[in-house]
Amino acid sequence: MGVPYDIAEAIVAAGRRMDALGFVPATAGNFSVRLADGCIAITASGRHKGFLTPDDVIAVDTEGAPLQQGHKASAETLLHCGIYRRFPDAGAVLHGHSIANTVLSRRAGNTPLRLAAFELLKAFPGLPTHEAEILLPVVPNDQDIARMQRGLDALWDAMGSVPPGYLIAGHGSYVWAPDMPTALVRMEALDFMLRCELEERRTPA
Repeated sequence: MGVPYDIAEAIVAAGRRMDALGFVPATAGNFSVRLADGCIAITASGRHKGFLTPDDVIAVDTEGAPLQQGHKASAETLLHCGIYRRFPDAGAVLHGHSIANTVLSRRAGNTPLRLAAFELLKAFPGLPTHEAEILLPVVPNDQDIARMQRGLDALWDAMGSVPPGYLIAGHGSYVWAPDMPTALVRMEALDFMLRCELEERRTPA
């Protein structure tokens, strides 16, 4: 099964945008879109996201297995699958590695990061004004991706209300949304708030 051209192009365009913002250095990051049949279009392993072509976008099943021989999906595909399985309204997922999300997640350990009174909180659902806050989950990095996903599921169960994003300690951020344009807005908004948070911690009051 191939990926519809318009979806592949949307993922390629997201790669150019994320690269221009400095969110996906080297071969870091991965992006995906849920397909109409429930399968997933996702960036192939090892590609620089600023130079993607439609051929660098592959289709995988709901367990992350490539649907065509010779294709290799990132190990982190399982985290995309976990989001789509958990959140029925998720239609696109972005994973990036900016300086702000990496540094702050390293410092946070396993403690959720509180973001409050930022105008750009309005990019997240249910937050119509800046007079709000979210607790952004931070989970330990783990080379066993299936185990990391089990930890995320347990954390989401405990949280009840879950913002459409989380950080992996020392690694990067994930956000999701009903579609790719909204996912890009949320990623940009989140990283702006994280950069502000990092700057505030550097600057004496």
